[in-house]
Amino acid sequence: MYAMRRELQQYRQSGAMAEAETADPHRLIQMLFEGALERIAVAKGAMEQGNIQLKGNKLTQAIAIIGGLRSSLDHGKGADLAANLDSLYEYMTRRLLHANMRNDAEALDEVIGLLREIKSAWDTIPTLLRQAS
Repeated sequence: MYAMRRELQQYRQSGAMAEAETADPHRLIQMLFEGALERIAVAKGAMEQGNIQLKGNKLTQAIAIIGGLRSSLDHGKGADLAANLDSLYEYMTRRLLHANMRNDAEALDEVIGLLREIKSAWDTIPTLLRQAS
C-alpha cells in the first residue's frame, strides 16, 4: 500500500514538472496558487489528525510557494497593485506561521480564502485578454 502511494506521488510530481516545463508564465502562477492551496489543505488535515510533522512540512512548502508568488510580482508595472499583493502575501506568510505554532485552523481558512480570491481574479486574465483582441 505504501509503495503504491509513493508511486502515485512520484507520478503526480513528474506530471507537474512536465506541465511546468511547457507552461506559459500565466499558467505557472496558476500552478503556484494551486500548489499553495493544496499544501494548506493537507496541512489542515494533518493538524486535525495531530500529525505535527506533516503539518509543519506542508506549511513550510506553502510559505515557500507564497514566497515564489511574491518574487514574481513586477513592481515596475502596476506598482500599486504589486505593493498591495506583496503586503498581502507577507500577511499570509505570518498567518501560516501563526497557524503552525498555534494549531489555528481558522488562520489556515483565512489564507485559503485570500488565495482563492486572488487566484479567481488571476484565472480571469486570459479570458479578458482574448476578448480585448
